[in-house]
Amino acid sequence: MNAPAEKFKIAICQLRVTDKKDANLDNAERSIRKAARLYSPEMVILPEMFNCPYGYGYFKRFAETCPGISTDMLSLLASELGIYIIGGSIPESSGDKIYNTSYIFGRKGDLLARHRKIHMFDADITGGISFQESRYISPGRDMTVFDTDLCRTGIAICYDMRFPELIRKMTLDGALLIIIPAAFNMTTGPAHWHITARARALDNQVYFACASPARDTGSGYTVYGHSLVADPWGKVITEASHDEEIICADIDLEELRRIRKELPLLQHRRPGSY
Repeated sequence: MNAPAEKFKIAICQLRVTDKKDANLDNAERSIRKAARLYSPEMVILPEMFNCPYGYGYFKRFAETCPGISTDMLSLLASELGIYIIGGSIPESSGDKIYNTSYIFGRKGDLLARHRKIHMFDADITGGISFQESRYISPGRDMTVFDTDLCRTGIAICYDMRFPELIRKMTLDGALLIIIPAAFNMTTGPAHWHITARARALDNQVYFACASPARDTGSGYTVYGHSLVADPWGKVITEASHDEEIICADIDLEELRRIRKELPLLQHRRPGSY
């Protein structure tokens, strides 16, 4: 395992997604380059389904394997810019199944990890959203934590963040930064987006970075936006609006260790009692 850096920058690209894959990939590339130019981050994060509208009619049509056009673009950019790229998520085609999958690339363009969304967003909320992700997407099975020269990092996708036992397991496996490409909607976003992100950061004393697409009120599924980073004290340290935007945050591991020392929640756990 690599020794963690003391402090580093991450950037989140909150992207507008259309029904044209080539346009989405071009926009993602432009945004990654702009983030690198403006902020010199060590890591750039894209949102859930950054190459594909979040909707039943698109998952199969936009699905691809790895290597593929989307992952090739991310790999080449990571190598050229010398940064880590968290490839949000795309619909992954594997045999007769489609997964909601994030690909993570290292500084040399190498594939470091892949996370398939574990929990399917199947919800029917009176007066609000009705969506059955499992109609077209198959669930993954594995928790995903990986090493970088920055720190040990965990990744999950959207609805995964609602399950505290998954995030706690990542933390116990050494993750100091947890990344969530996500597309909360206009029912769940205003109600739960901020409080869930802050709670996961606070309870686990980790940095928690959530990357959303930009809001498009003309789409069939309207996302909330508000990409953000919460610190180990549960404070939101940077946040986007609902429009297309790039945000940047400092990840300060010395501050994380200070918080864990002064309020040693993880040390005070008594798993034998619950």
